[in-house]
Amino acid sequence: MRIRMTVMAGLATVAGSVGLYPLFEEHGWFAAGLGAVFAVACGGLLARRLRLPAPFNALFGLLALLVYLTVTYAADEAWLGFVPSPGSIAHLGALNEAGWAAANRYAAPVPLLPGISLMAAAGIGLVAVLVDLLAVRLRRTAPAGLPLLAMYSVPAAVRDDGVSWVAFGIGALGFLGLLMADAREQVAGWGRAVTTQRRQREVPLAGSRPRPEESAARLDATALAASGRRIGAVAVAVAVLAPAAVPGLTPRGFLDLGGGTGDGTQTVTTPDPLVSLKRELTRLDDSVVLTYRTDDRRGPDYLRLYALDRFDGDRWTYSPLQSSSRDRLNGDPLPPPPGLTVASAREVTTRVDVRPEVRNMTFLPVPYAPSQVSIKGDWRVHAPSLMIYSLRDSAGGRSYTVTSMRAEPTPAQLARAGIYPSEIVSRYTTVPRNIPRQVRQLAHDVTDGSSTALAQAVKLQRWFTRDGGFTYDLSAPAPQHGSDLVDFLLHSKRGYCEQFAASMALMARIIGIPSRVAMGYTPGSEVRPGEWVVRSRDAHAWPELYFQGTGWVRFEPTPSGVAGQGTADVPAYSLPQVTAGGGAEDLPESAPEASSPEDDGSASPSAAARQRDDAGPEGAAGVEEGDEGGFSAAPWLAGAALVALLMTVPMMLRALTRRRRWAALTAPRGPEDGAPPRRSPAGPPDEVSWTPAADPAEAAHAAWREMRADALDHGLEWRAGDSPRATARRLGELLELDPDGARALTRIARAEELARYSLSRSPEPPERLRADVRTVREAFAASVGRRARLRAKLLPPSTMAETRETLRSATDRAAELAARLNDLPGRLRRRG
Repeated sequence: MRIRMTVMAGLATVAGSVGLYPLFEEHGWFAAGLGAVFAVACGGLLARRLRLPAPFNALFGLLALLVYLTVTYAADEAWLGFVPSPGSIAHLGALNEAGWAAANRYAAPVPLLPGISLMAAAGIGLVAVLVDLLAVRLRRTAPAGLPLLAMYSVPAAVRDDGVSWVAFGIGALGFLGLLMADAREQVAGWGRAVTTQRRQREVPLAGSRPRPEESAARLDATALAASGRRIGAVAVAVAVLAPAAVPGLTPRGFLDLGGGTGDGTQTVTTPDPLVSLKRELTRLDDSVVLTYRTDDRRGPDYLRLYALDRFDGDRWTYSPLQSSSRDRLNGDPLPPPPGLTVASAREVTTRVDVRPEVRNMTFLPVPYAPSQVSIKGDWRVHAPSLMIYSLRDSAGGRSYTVTSMRAEPTPAQLARAGIYPSEIVSRYTTVPRNIPRQVRQLAHDVTDGSSTALAQAVKLQRWFTRDGGFTYDLSAPAPQHGSDLVDFLLHSKRGYCEQFAASMALMARIIGIPSRVAMGYTPGSEVRPGEWVVRSRDAHAWPELYFQGTGWVRFEPTPSGVAGQGTADVPAYSLPQVTAGGGAEDLPESAPEASSPEDDGSASPSAAARQRDDAGPEGAAGVEEGDEGGFSAAPWLAGAALVALLMTVPMMLRALTRRRRWAALTAPRGPEDGAPPRRSPAGPPDEVSWTPAADPAEAAHAAWREMRADALDHGLEWRAGDSPRATARRLGELLELDPDGARALTRIARAEELARYSLSRSPEPPERLRADVRTVREAFAASVGRRARLRAKLLPPSTMAETRETLRSATDRAAELAARLNDLPGRLRRRG
């Protein structure tokens, strides 16, 4: 029955399920999963008790899981309250469909509805069935880690922040416990463990009883333990160093300790801001997020959290923020908003109070464009986007004051907007090449006949809110891929603010208008004069389009009111009506200056024309190519350079060893060492110098060791038990040397033979032996293939063997030192 392995398999599954915690708001899912694992374990035990074939092990586990789910979720429809019936199975199917719909409706963490709880219990139970079958019944414990790892892949795919290292560590410990239990059973299957009597450290006195800890029989596993420690040390080193060498795995520097670049900057990383948008919109309690007071008598504007400037073909995100101490808020005015130069902007002061229940709000919701923010804590500003963020603080429970410049442009001012700066064009008109042709054509068809960027933007907005046949629907799944965008624009036409904002921003870029997606909150509801309340359902996303002179301007493609986002509103400057006769735009009556003769001739060219005039062919090409947000080859080139450098280490070590070996023989020696004098031909007749006088035995040994290393490097067999003469004879027959090579090999072998077995000195000088070694090395290289020659140069096995031996010795010394330190308290007690 393998009860111990059954228990360990269940514990490993339960430990692995801990990694699912980011998916749920409540903790009841864990109890449901625990019950499912217990039921599967009982089913597996019963199958093994009856000695049924392996497929029945999985079948009994599935039946036990079905009974457990029936008792927990469909007892009223089951026979006798626990036997599955057609009614109970239908009820479970309906619950599963409801849970699937809720999972698509909510963003993680999801509320623990009955259907979602059923899905969690069933998923954990299915993993338990696989683990029990592989590890217990089939005795394949290592592959059982794959279904355990699959549970971690779900939160890693759904949430950008993934799983904490604590949860992963718990699951890893569970799997390691399963492996150790299996190893113990396999060793026990061979019989009684072989033990050895450990030698006593002290000889007991006559008549005294030996200490139990000194004479206990223990398993003689010193070599096995040393190998295990070496494997563990190498595994830990690889796990620590490999992520540091791969670009993109450690965004905060080597080993994640530096936290930035050399100039003190740090990359700000946060979860995808759009992940929580749908969750906020679909919260059942519609909780209050914040309240604020404003002196804006004309009505407050949206509160912006994020400005998403990158579109990768699937989703909108913001470019990595490089934060430094210079970006901290210290009471001084913030950087000026990009492009805002009109004199009609007015100053607005807003006092915001965020509810204490709000968690992980590391970006401040502020009206655009903030000019000054007063708040306690370490808060910083991103100058290009004016996003306010913190590296360690949260806005929950905080109060702060924001002074902002609110621009209220007229349609005529937007229509006369100047030429786009090149940096705006290159960054905010970038479109990936994989955008379908239908979407590109659709953007041009919708805006056909418009002569200004404002007219194009108004047509896009009107198409989404009125003419395009779109429907606001919170039950639509969040877009994850480019195909979802195509389906929204061309087929389903159902979605919520994320789809509307993302689609309009993309289509604006396609026709040449700089755009981005903003996310935050609508103004909310006014509870008393000047005081407003913002709830979770006021979360919103909208596009921002750039107009020179006004900067970033908000548009509203999402339907508002009862049939859409309840508190969204369309800005007044985006309300001009488009005539049906040929593309001329009539501006509202509130803008009489639009019909003046001066304005007729000053109308700016279209957005695409402004882009071409300003950026030229290079700027136009930038629409297709990625810029800052695109692919950067620098990290990968750095990683490739690092890998190439690491690959040259064995080759450099081999060259260093060879040089050190011969350099030891040519160390300068004076007359006290018995070196013969040598007259200097360039100096006076009585001036002499001293030549090196190497020991012939040392030179012979060095030549022999060098030839042995060359043979191993080229993959030739080297028999340690052969004499030098036998080795030379075998290598000569193997290599078919020419006369020079044969004489060189013979001289090296004879020199080693005389140095090893005879008291007489070798007649060969070191220079001759060194040249002979070079000749033999060339013969080795000529006798093997190209792959062996490359390996001998790049990854010489002799160096790798010496490195392994050095590491083994170091590990053994460290283990011996640790053992001595471990025994130190016992020795001190005995001496005391």
